[in-house]
Amino acid sequence: MLRPTWAEVDLGAIRANTTVLVEHIAPAALMAVVKADGYGHGAAPVARAVLDAGATSLAVALVEEGLALRDAGIDAPILVLSEVPADGCEAAIDAELDLTVTTRDGIANIVRLSSARQPRLHLKIDTGMHRVGCAPSDAVGLALELVSNGLELVGVWSHLATADDPKSSSTEHQITLFSETLEQLRAAGIEWDSTHIANSAGGLAHSASRFDIVRCGITLYGAAPSRDLEGLVALQPAMSLHSRISAVRDIDAGEAVSYGGRWTATSKTRIATVPIGYADGVPRRLGLVGGRVLVGGSMCNIRGVVTMDQLMIEVPDDVALGDEVVLLGSQGSESITAWDWADKLDTIAYEVLCGIGPRVPRRYS
Repeated sequence: MLRPTWAEVDLGAIRANTTVLVEHIAPAALMAVVKADGYGHGAAPVARAVLDAGATSLAVALVEEGLALRDAGIDAPILVLSEVPADGCEAAIDAELDLTVTTRDGIANIVRLSSARQPRLHLKIDTGMHRVGCAPSDAVGLALELVSNGLELVGVWSHLATADDPKSSSTEHQITLFSETLEQLRAAGIEWDSTHIANSAGGLAHSASRFDIVRCGITLYGAAPSRDLEGLVALQPAMSLHSRISAVRDIDAGEAVSYGGRWTATSKTRIATVPIGYADGVPRRLGLVGGRVLVGGSMCNIRGVVTMDQLMIEVPDDVALGDEVVLLGSQGSESITAWDWADKLDTIAYEVLCGIGPRVPRRYS
């Protein structure tokens, strides 16, 4: 590690979160969502940890993500969460990935390649997210087309759009519409193994959504899906973000800091430079909206805009070169969480964690 900036990933915390979630959603099984490189935590190490702790399957967004897990020696079931483009079908089938289907064209692409291989298919129904999935009215027709072509339907699923909002009534509507569509499929003689609609929020807060499988993502990594759902189960943040002070200088009243001079000292101030920036996932405007870091167990304000590779903080006089800086995580009795950043930036913890870039080395424990 040449630059003193790193992220620590606590696989023990991920295993503990998995165990807590498995107990909470039982008897449903846990499908661990490890897309986006395990929400920035490292897909393969996370996959091994969650499978060791009781997850029964994995989910990814892209064929490439599934192939990387297979290359890492992981042989558990892996579901690709969107319909695979035609160019990706052969590789996905060869790797024995579970495939989502939502259209007749998607089925046709699989039929052309599956004469000697039998991929496991999940039919996705759009019950209100309006992102990926077939219309409920098309579900029976698509399922019958699958069966008539000798394909194996192993799952039927959907996705909740507002399960993280206790005030929303749309979750109940989505579950009802999904259940009605399932009954129509059964009435048409369609059979399958697994039914799933619940994401992390559904698994935490909506027992009626759990069916056979709950797809847990953000909760595995120790963050609640929303502030409203914090505390429903005991979760441990799995990633912390660290650096070290690389320069210290004193500036006078009236001097500005960083690009654009967006912050100006009102009195003599000690400013330290930290070698981490927006290219690493620290948002450029974090200092302008009250972002802070921990140095010596105390909160220190980020001053001015975050630059591509570095940021500046206001520090007390006793801070020295090489002192550790915690951007996410705990130091002494103080903590900064992904949701703390998210609240200031008007976003969500998911984006914060996924944004920690690949040039930040991960240390696993």
